[in-house]
Amino acid sequence: VIPHLVSEEPVVALHGARTVGKSTLLDAVGRALGSQRIDLDDPATRAAATADPALFVSGPSPVLIDEYQHVPALLDAIKAELNRDLRPGRFVLTGSTTYGSLPLTAQSLTGRLHRVDVWPLSQGEIDGSRETFLEQLLENPAGLVATAASSTTRSEYIARVVRGGLPLAVRRATDASRTRWFDDYVALVVERDVLDLARVRQRDALPRLLRQLAAQTGGVLSIANAARRAGLERSTAENYTKLLEAAFLIHRLPAWGRTLRARATATPKLHVCDSGLAARLLRLSSERLERRDAAALTELGHLLETFVVNELLKQASWQERRIGAGHFRTKDGGEVDLVLERDDGRIVGVEVKAAASTKASDAAGLRILRDAAGDGFLGGVVLYLGERSYSLDRSIWAIPLDRLWTP
Repeated sequence: VIPHLVSEEPVVALHGARTVGKSTLLDAVGRALGSQRIDLDDPATRAAATADPALFVSGPSPVLIDEYQHVPALLDAIKAELNRDLRPGRFVLTGSTTYGSLPLTAQSLTGRLHRVDVWPLSQGEIDGSRETFLEQLLENPAGLVATAASSTTRSEYIARVVRGGLPLAVRRATDASRTRWFDDYVALVVERDVLDLARVRQRDALPRLLRQLAAQTGGVLSIANAARRAGLERSTAENYTKLLEAAFLIHRLPAWGRTLRARATATPKLHVCDSGLAARLLRLSSERLERRDAAALTELGHLLETFVVNELLKQASWQERRIGAGHFRTKDGGEVDLVLERDDGRIVGVEVKAAASTKASDAAGLRILRDAAGDGFLGGVVLYLGERSYSLDRSIWAIPLDRLWTP
């Protein structure tokens, strides 16, 4: 995908969480195109780029700049270069904070910069298999119904959820080692990237707020509740939440609706950007999630929803066409965990269940969505932890959850 974009766009910016693999990807682009990566995480390089940004953007194309957010003045220098030469493939940038979180004066490339989300590794990438679930779901949901039974166990699903997809966490051989890594990771991102974005008066409150927000993963976002439990004013918590979002620790899934007004006024859901990170923030181990008590079942349900939503958004990020995403919720309690919308307006719904069997009521939200969407409804799936695929209702199927990443 990236070489194709470089051949068409003057500036390609890869945005994603720290350690997600952006530098590795940039090095691969450099090897293919004969360019060297400029690493602004290096203090000496950063100081030199701050002193003379024009020099750092004037090299042969493509100029590859890693962690460009450390020197926002580079964007003005890039703009000046593009005013002279707007050919495709001039610059490839990476950033560990969102472009929109930079000062307005630094957002000088709007309209000239193509942004690409770089997510943690998908399950298929970890396993070395090509995932086609989303493509099939958006073209022919009925084709996902397989005759072969799933062999993935509940314990294996839980292990994947707790591991997540951040590359350095995936490589850790033991749970204890992975736990240490997640703790160090949160400290690094909060102290390095979040505090770079803004002056934070209550620095010690950021980790507390992050844990309270993680407790809402897979649920409707309530800033007020998170603020109260973290001991913050609501306005302060709102500002800090935006910073945590800008550093790719959390993301909001907007409400889906047929009008822009519906999307703007309804409450979003919140998801931690990696299920393994969410599990660590909530102090949820595999052993804890294996229990069959009510609390563990609820916790697994929320984590599993975050896991599935993130996996599908990863698959959406490498599709050629734009895919809209949101959640569906009615005033009388009907809901669908994820709605995906093609560019022609047709939609599919995805519901996630942390159980080995399904029942008719599991498809209730999908039925409401089907009736609301009419001819625009392509189909709905209930992803669950059981073995078999089968029809639940007209245009609604139960599918084993591991079909997300298995052929």
